[in-house]
Amino acid sequence: MTLRRTIALLFVATLILIMAGCKPKEEASTGAGTTPTAPTKAAKPAKSYVIGMSQCNLNEPWRKRMNDDIKKAAEAHPEVKVEFKDAQNSTESQQAQVREFITSGINLLIISPKEAMPLVQPVQEAMDAKIPVIVLDRDLSEPVYTCFIGGDNVMIGREAGKYMVKLLGSKGKIVELKGLETSVPSHDRHNGFMEGIKGSDIEIIYDQDCEWLEEKAQAAMSTALARSDEIDAVYGHNDPSAHGAWVAAQQEGKGREKTIKFIGIDGNPDEGQRYVKEGILSATFDYQTGGKEAIETALKILNGEEVPKRIALGTVLFTPDNVDQGGEPIAVEAADATAEPAAVEEKAGPQ
Repeated sequence: MTLRRTIALLFVATLILIMAGCKPKEEASTGAGTTPTAPTKAAKPAKSYVIGMSQCNLNEPWRKRMNDDIKKAAEAHPEVKVEFKDAQNSTESQQAQVREFITSGINLLIISPKEAMPLVQPVQEAMDAKIPVIVLDRDLSEPVYTCFIGGDNVMIGREAGKYMVKLLGSKGKIVELKGLETSVPSHDRHNGFMEGIKGSDIEIIYDQDCEWLEEKAQAAMSTALARSDEIDAVYGHNDPSAHGAWVAAQQEGKGREKTIKFIGIDGNPDEGQRYVKEGILSATFDYQTGGKEAIETALKILNGEEVPKRIALGTVLFTPDNVDQGGEPIAVEAADATAEPAAVEEKAGPQ
């Protein structure tokens, strides 16, 4: 081979290597006969929501249970953030808290109001600001909200009355320790109870507004015990009231805590149900918090779905005979589920 021909071949080989090195990177990186992969688009971030929760107070164990149920339900939805406020049993504080939530620009408000009438105006202001409102547990005197969720207090009171009739054999003298009388549940639990004992010879010889608080119920029961030697049973509008009455009877020192029958409402596992197991209460009725249902309903509203105006929750009767088996469920009647809020006679609080 001549020198000239050898140089020519080396030149061609060098040129081929240079051309091979100039291929586009994406072409060089793909195998023969494959199509280049398209760039991956960034995932669209999920929409997030802020829900304001105004709790009237956290003095009652049942209300702590409600907040816990809301928190637990919300944790299953990463797009939801719940901001909690405690009004500490002050109507004025709760009114201010609702307005603070409106100003902060929340997406939805959940409120468990202290009183029926004074919270109407702040809730209306939230609705006017296009913020949906779920009223939880205690109803308002006017349905100026998106949805109400709560136990059927008339039904629960009626079931308590029917059980009282059974417990006392249709006759007896009883004490009624009421919840806050400026709240709808107190009126409903009384009215339902009166329906339940109708036609019997059961007589209410003493009643008192105890504001749902155990210490006030204990004081009221002490007064009732001092006034009468004949008390067959106590109907407490919540378990703390029924337990406070039992404590008063025990402290009296006459052993009447063993002869008087005590019925409460709430059914917390570590409170009402425990009292039944310990023989303190003859019965308690579970009052569901609605916390899980509130979050589920809130998400439907925020996603543009229609929801019922009222969602009524059932109850469970716990007695010494069934408490270890989980109690006896009692479903809401269809008529009760659509009932309008009860009228509450009260002085209007600060607006």
